[in-house]
Amino acid sequence: MLNELINIHTYVLSTAENRIRRYLYDQINWQNQAICIVGTRGVGKTTLMLQHLLAEYQSVSEALYISADNIHVLASGLFDSAQNYFSQGGKILFIDEVHKYPNWSIEIKNIIDTFKKCKVVFSGSSSIDLLQSKGDLSRRVVYYDLKGLSFREYLQFTHDKKLPTFTLIDIVNQHVSLAQNISCKPILKYFKEYLQFGYYPYFLEGTQDYLLKVDNVIEKVIWEDIAAIHNLKQTTLPIIKKLLWLTATSNGFKPNIDKISKNLQVSREVIYNCLEYIANSGLIINLMEEATGMKLIRKPGKIFLDNTNLLHAINKKLQIETNEGNIRETFFVNQLAANHRVNLHDQADFIINSKLIFEIGGAGKTKKQIQDLGNDAYLALDNIEIGFGKRIPLYLFGFLY
Repeated sequence: MLNELINIHTYVLSTAENRIRRYLYDQINWQNQAICIVGTRGVGKTTLMLQHLLAEYQSVSEALYISADNIHVLASGLFDSAQNYFSQGGKILFIDEVHKYPNWSIEIKNIIDTFKKCKVVFSGSSSIDLLQSKGDLSRRVVYYDLKGLSFREYLQFTHDKKLPTFTLIDIVNQHVSLAQNISCKPILKYFKEYLQFGYYPYFLEGTQDYLLKVDNVIEKVIWEDIAAIHNLKQTTLPIIKKLLWLTATSNGFKPNIDKISKNLQVSREVIYNCLEYIANSGLIINLMEEATGMKLIRKPGKIFLDNTNLLHAINKKLQIETNEGNIRETFFVNQLAANHRVNLHDQADFIINSKLIFEIGGAGKTKKQIQDLGNDAYLALDNIEIGFGKRIPLYLFGFLY
């Protein structure tokens, strides 16, 4: 069995993308005994693990890559596979697709507790299942969340240039000089490309079938991840799809639970549960009003798809035009939510970290809506390459990670 796993390991490493490392690579403390890399399907978790394996370990006798859904692993068992490898002198085991293995958290716990001098790095595409297991493994495992590609990373992949990240404070205070110093031109053309097919690394294989691949991600999350983990009836899954369609076709979906419940002919509880399943799966982002206390447990004020590529994929499938305002706001929320607290603002669009206020729009947007909101209010504008004062190019927020 081990020989078969080694053969698969050798083949997978020979096909690994090792040109550019994602932002998370240097943030991970690889010295930890047990590491979990979590993220939605298709964002590059496998590549991240393989890059570390190739950089730090010289041979399969030191490090082995396996996939938890491999037929040999399923037949022998995850724990027995690890025991077999570590007993031969192996130092670290990289386990991919761990959520596809039945009762995986129990066996991961046993591996960590039994082989204390060995290391385990594992990944899972289903954030739902991984989050549910986090309580049991939190004392043993360090969790890292891998997001899809930022606009900065997309430029690095397409232009093979190392570009700097900017802090949010850098952007609001120095956006003119930052924009002037970005060497990738024409930046607005590349930004439009990114919004359509730049969040997932699939564009490295070409863009012709890109949105079909993204649509496949959506289908797998619904029919495999959400359905299996929550043991849902087949009749519930179309409701989840319809909620996604509502989100994609709205300019910031404001959920009216009573109305949705009536139209879909299901209970309010079912709607609330479905929205929670979709949010935990990583397909949507729920935004609340800026609030404290009991107000924090209210229904979300607006719901956005997780990223603009999902937006384009769903609307293409529905054969409708994607609203420009929805694209802009979805991009802004997606990039800011990675490392900042994003809330809705009652007079502008968003407030970040309870301080910075932003109104999102196109090049013709004026300061009228933010003029009475103080010094910490800004415009984030599409279709401008270089801004002025409080008018900040929207694409710059794609350099936050």
